Amino acid sequence: MQFVILRESLLKPLQIVSGVIERRQTLPVLSNVLLVLDGPLLSITGTDLEVELIATAEVSESGVSGSVTVPARKLLDICKALSDGTSIEVSLSESKLTVKSGRSRFVLATLPATDFPSVEDEPNTFSISVDQLRLKAILDSTSFAMAQQDVRYFLNGMLFELSSGYLRVVATDGHRLAMETLSITGELNETIQLILPRKGVIELVKLLGEGDKVDLTFGRSHLRAKVSDFTFTSKLVDGSFPDYNRVIPKGGDKIVVGDVNSLKQAFLRASILSNEKYRGVRMMLTNGEVQILANNPEQEEAEESVSVDYDGDPLEMAFNVGYVIDVLSTVRSDQVRISLSDASSSALIEEVSGGDAVYVVMPMRL
Repeated sequence: MQFVILRESLLKPLQIVSGVIERRQTLPVLSNVLLVLDGPLLSITGTDLEVELIATAEVSESGVSGSVTVPARKLLDICKALSDGTSIEVSLSESKLTVKSGRSRFVLATLPATDFPSVEDEPNTFSISVDQLRLKAILDSTSFAMAQQDVRYFLNGMLFELSSGYLRVVATDGHRLAMETLSITGELNETIQLILPRKGVIELVKLLGEGDKVDLTFGRSHLRAKVSDFTFTSKLVDGSFPDYNRVIPKGGDKIVVGDVNSLKQAFLRASILSNEKYRGVRMMLTNGEVQILANNPEQEEAEESVSVDYDGDPLEMAFNVGYVIDVLSTVRSDQVRISLSDASSSALIEEVSGGDAVYVVMPMRL
């Protein structure tokens, strides 16, 4: 294998692909990237066996086609250390990869390309094409509610529900839920549900943003996304997501409408003196006003008052202040609607204008 490539043409895809590679690996080849040269196109692949990312770059001079794997971190560090605008000469000889640029020369150890694991194409897949920025927006507005290391492994990811006319994403950690729906074209005879793992969601969001459309292909065990020069593939979580419709409260008759920024700032200030372990704050509703009260074991107290649009019976509830702040930091409208039933029921939080996002926050006992 032999080729010449501009530093910038190699650096950007290498940086993105290296993001999926874990530093500590049980298999040495998983610390490597797979380089495959086919004519003028160089493909760069990284994987951790759960997520695979393939980037393509155009070389400025193509010599001998071929394939090999090299240490990802070392090759990336070499590219970073070289000067802007330089050309990089790469050649493979007797299991050693030589990288030259100007007066610099590096020789890297390699492993055979045949040792590198690859994701095989699946039969019976279903594909849709959606707007990149719109998909990125709904993932950004819901991903915070995913669990991190829950023993209920199916919560450590995001539900993608696909049906005729819509794509819905749902995330929950058992204490809160975030959901948003995206309109799509295409007819489906059934509703498809699959769970993308947490790392897959995070890496997919990083790719989105440049270009118009992203092609999503749904299989039985993998989700694949094609974005400009990148092909992203993630294994799916093998499990059943809980019925989110049962979690969403219905018929809340106490409706509060308030300014997002005013409420967020009040909750942020009150959180300073909340219990560091449980993070609970009390919310007391009266006509036209909500009081937010916090205290901690050191007998310190915080009290905030915010004017809201509310005309109903007084109500007192307690919430994890971090969960409420997460929602208020995510909504894209200036005003938010909070629907409540009683002190023991979950709060339903929605944007007053501009979005289909729905948030549920369970109450606490203080």
